[in-house]
Amino acid sequence: RSLPRGGGDAAPNKRLFSSPCHVSIQLVSSNRSFTCHSCLLEDKAAQSLLNKMIHTSLVNTTNQVEVLQRDPNSPLYSVKTFEELRLKDKLLKGVYDMGFNRPSKIQENALPMMLAEPPQNLIAQSQSGTGKTAAFVLAMLSHVDPTNKWAQCLCIAPTYELALQTGKVIEQMGKFYPEVKLAYAIRGNKLDRGAKLQEQIVIGTPGTVLDWCSKLKIINPKKISVFVLDEADVMIATQGHQDQSIRIQRMLPKECQMLLFSATFEDSVWKFAERVVPDPNIIKLKREEETLDTIKQYYVLCSDKEEKFTALCNIYGAITIAQAMIFCHTRRTAGWLAAELTKEGHVVALLSGEMTVEQRATIIERFREGKEKVLVTTNVCSRGIDVEQVSVVINFDLPMDKDGNADNETYLHRIGRTGRFGKRGLAVNMIDSKHSMNILNQIEEHFNKKINKLDTDDLDEIEKISN
Repeated sequence: RSLPRGGGDAAPNKRLFSSPCHVSIQLVSSNRSFTCHSCLLEDKAAQSLLNKMIHTSLVNTTNQVEVLQRDPNSPLYSVKTFEELRLKDKLLKGVYDMGFNRPSKIQENALPMMLAEPPQNLIAQSQSGTGKTAAFVLAMLSHVDPTNKWAQCLCIAPTYELALQTGKVIEQMGKFYPEVKLAYAIRGNKLDRGAKLQEQIVIGTPGTVLDWCSKLKIINPKKISVFVLDEADVMIATQGHQDQSIRIQRMLPKECQMLLFSATFEDSVWKFAERVVPDPNIIKLKREEETLDTIKQYYVLCSDKEEKFTALCNIYGAITIAQAMIFCHTRRTAGWLAAELTKEGHVVALLSGEMTVEQRATIIERFREGKEKVLVTTNVCSRGIDVEQVSVVINFDLPMDKDGNADNETYLHRIGRTGRFGKRGLAVNMIDSKHSMNILNQIEEHFNKKINKLDTDDLDEIEKISN
């Protein structure tokens, strides 16, 4: 395998099972600090990488798959076993060796389309943990002719680290198929102009891949039979990547199979996908309806963060809490709160934006294993982190958008999971200013839900709401 020269290796994979929490406690702050655009973009890529690292096993999702066929009159094929796909034995062995016993929901529908003859184009919505990467890797490995010593499959990812993660999956799945080789078109892997590439699969970032196709003539784009564009939503958020991706796609032959994947599909992603993938089949995940119907919500009046902390301690004193996640708006607040909780004798882990993705994954793994009972995190790190044993989710600061208004989607994302699968959820909001009360009112109005007042000095009252 051609590993990146001077590049460094992908971090070790971590595991995390997705599961709803039981209780959510919401505290409101008047802190107003905003994140710059470039930080948000960096975070989007980092969060995507973190999700890849912590979801090495399939997540048990209740989302339904919706399939929109290019030709609605053709029969819709789906598979329940990998044997039905008639894969090469070497690939089937690789699939089972990776721990896949049967196809995931998205694989059931996507794989027959990806492996069809003649090839079919595909736009698919898929989050981490759904088996998406394994699906397109299997498609690439299946389409390769190992007797031809040139690039035949091309996969582009938004960042160096994401490319390495996908490359790792290619190497794992191709473990028993050594005649298929992989090259990394990423920073640090310098090849001379006109160098003849022997590897059949190339994975890289858009800028380097474009250079290899046009300027350096290392890849002949006309010989590419499968083109995969992964993490499209992250890709278009990164300066220059959208244009580079389109330029690469335009060099490819008309009969090349185009596969595009994205976790989200807002309008900008759809427009991009339609430019890159002509005449596609589409697979979408019907979003699980999150509801606040089964969640009891309260608010507590506080005068400052110290009073919030006292209220938090009172809640801890009255309710049995297995594990808790506490969300803060800034790193400074998160650091202060983690230190105060540690002084009170709690075993606390701190997760914040300045940490490397590898450090974050290690902390999440330790928390998942129960080594720490409290996880304090900034909003930056909140998405995609679900831990089964969590009985309380505390938002030390209410989520706000860049204009300082209520971020309703994040609020729902944080507390909505507590009331799923027939479980009752609990949310307590702590108000310490007119601004935070205004955010609370916006949330009440948006969800059409009244939030009742709670007195945290009355331990009997706290005990009642936890039942």
